[in-house]
Amino acid sequence: MSDVYANSRSTTDTAVRKKDVNPTSGMCPICIKDCKILCEVGKSALRGREVLYPDTEAFGHSTASSNKDYGLDWSDFQILTDVMGARGIEPDPDKATFPAVDIRTKAGGVPLEVPVFTAGLGSTAVAKNYWDGLAVGAAISGSMQVIGENVCGMDMDAVITNGKVTKSPDLDYRVKKYREFWDGKHGDIVVQTNVEDQRLGTDVYALSRLEVNVIERKWGQGAKAIGGEVRIYDLKKAIELKKRGYVVIPDPEDPAVQKAFKDGAFKTFERHSRVGFPQFEGFVEDVEWLRDQGAKKVFLKTGAYRPAATAFTLKCASAAHVDLLTIDGAGGGTGMSPVPMMNDCSTPTVYLEAQVMNCVRIMKENGMYVPDIAFAGGFVNETQIFKSMAMSDLGTGPTVKAIAMARAPITAVMKSTYFNELAKKNDLPAGFAKAYTSDPTKFMIAYSDLEKKYGDDVKKIPVGAIGLYTYWHDRIAVGLQQLMAGCRKFKLECISRNDIASISERAARVTGIPMISDVESDLMSRILLDGSGGDVNVKSMSKKEQVAIKSRIQ
Repeated sequence: MSDVYANSRSTTDTAVRKKDVNPTSGMCPICIKDCKILCEVGKSALRGREVLYPDTEAFGHSTASSNKDYGLDWSDFQILTDVMGARGIEPDPDKATFPAVDIRTKAGGVPLEVPVFTAGLGSTAVAKNYWDGLAVGAAISGSMQVIGENVCGMDMDAVITNGKVTKSPDLDYRVKKYREFWDGKHGDIVVQTNVEDQRLGTDVYALSRLEVNVIERKWGQGAKAIGGEVRIYDLKKAIELKKRGYVVIPDPEDPAVQKAFKDGAFKTFERHSRVGFPQFEGFVEDVEWLRDQGAKKVFLKTGAYRPAATAFTLKCASAAHVDLLTIDGAGGGTGMSPVPMMNDCSTPTVYLEAQVMNCVRIMKENGMYVPDIAFAGGFVNETQIFKSMAMSDLGTGPTVKAIAMARAPITAVMKSTYFNELAKKNDLPAGFAKAYTSDPTKFMIAYSDLEKKYGDDVKKIPVGAIGLYTYWHDRIAVGLQQLMAGCRKFKLECISRNDIASISERAARVTGIPMISDVESDLMSRILLDGSGGDVNVKSMSKKEQVAIKSRIQ
């Protein structure tokens, strides 16, 4: 597979002069001096490490992802619809309608109205800038919102006494904002903690002072494996963060660096988090300690590390009896993930889920505890959600109980916020306004539903939150109901591995999901030649055939 984008990427705002690039380097076949176009090499010669990261000018109002084709994704599978029988509901045409499909779930014991939640959004600017829409949107959707890493450490108004946080207005605000519209039953606010947070005592502060129910330990994410990173625009803040123990690049206390910053040679500092080195016994003891501190539930979030690390993570999660394990596949980021790392590091989502399911199979065969699992890594729609859940079924229903999202919810909040701003300025795209009006209460299609539910309080809901609710409830939820009804599965726990088939040899080889050309091929002749009339004579079939048929018609 050629790497034609190695020297030209939209994420770094680089380009090349010629289209017929060298397939290995991505460079123009002839590179000339008098070229004003900045390719990766050229821009790197001028701006160095800045070119490692997504467009720096858009930081705080953008998200980024890989643009690499990994050779296997959810489009390599096809959903197999059905017409015989129904599961989860009486097979009655008047009852088994697609709106009757129940997509509610429990993830880590937390009831969710929709099988999605927002993954950890912490100290990166885009999370803070759009927090109201994200938090309230998750709350009114009956879903979880995970407050990501480093919030207390980045809070310049935080009070830190003897190395421990005793007050953090930013964390307080984020928790309270979610709870303003939380019904107390569906979803919950989760506080994520990394190495820096544990040193600061963020977990104890959240549990004791904010009465948070759920703590999530973070080992990593799919977009990067070197700790969280953000941009700092203020010299004093950069110095303070260094004093708090963060890695800040370049050194804000260096006089030469300070002069270069003031002279405009560069505009931002980088703040990096340390990486953890988890150990089996230490993690188990840590989870027990969290529960002693008052945590009602303990989650674990990990990235797309090598296969041995995946097995180690599952072993730790099993021994500690964590409530939910979120596993993040490679390819996506929310703030400042290095572009080379997003593209070429870690295990892509489908490959990763195949590895995880192999581990889960071994765990179940040996009587080990298997936590609820959530997957993350580039999910944007209901077909991907369905396929991930279907793949995770090992005979007792999906092991994947929910899908974690980050970029997509942020986009939903950003887009709805922006279009409402355009409406106020009478600057909506002409075609959009003609089709949907210029009135936000009309062009936001779920507004009337929320108005019916909340009355005048709907005006207190941020427009970004309405956008997230609409995306999750009016698009993904309805779309998932339609897919499930097409498979005659009317509850999430009824989704089966048999509901999908591979349409590429690689997909079949990696996941064990058979090719669509092989699915039930041994059953077709038996059904056609069965002498029982219109109904299938299951008793005359082999045990394997009986299981295959019964799984579909019961």
